[in-house]
Amino acid sequence: MPQQRRQGRLGRTPSPARLAHRAAVAGSLALLPLAVGCDAGGEEAAAERKASKKTAAVEVVAPADVEVIANLTGCKVTIRIEAKELREGACHTETGDYLITTFPEERHKVTWLDSAAIYGGTYLVGPRWAISAEPKVLEPLRAKVGGTVRRLRDSSATTAP
Repeated sequence: MPQQRRQGRLGRTPSPARLAHRAAVAGSLALLPLAVGCDAGGEEAAAERKASKKTAAVEVVAPADVEVIANLTGCKVTIRIEAKELREGACHTETGDYLITTFPEERHKVTWLDSAAIYGGTYLVGPRWAISAEPKVLEPLRAKVGGTVRRLRDSSATTAP
């Protein structure tokens, strides 16, 4: 009894070239996770080598918790605000005074920074947290908790024509 060729979806019999192409594509897709996994390991090793060369930069950024940040900066914090949108604690140290503000979501931090821009000032900002202080106080804190220093402009300031 002669064998019948299988018909494709559209009622046509796939050509041998098309079947070979499909097999090649399927084989490539099967190997893709292995190739990506090997490549990612190489990138991670390169990133680790690069990170080990950095000695001056803080590699870990503090988590968004007032008490943890205060502990990392060497202060005994006094909580001033406990709200749904933020927590704020005050620190008094020999270096200077500063406020640590943490947020449950990044969007709350962005809104808070937008509002703070009205007053201007310099802030140390990390993921879901901000520290407000004089610029001379922020740089030593950045070495301890990470983050970036941001200078916000006073939007009420007028400039001469």
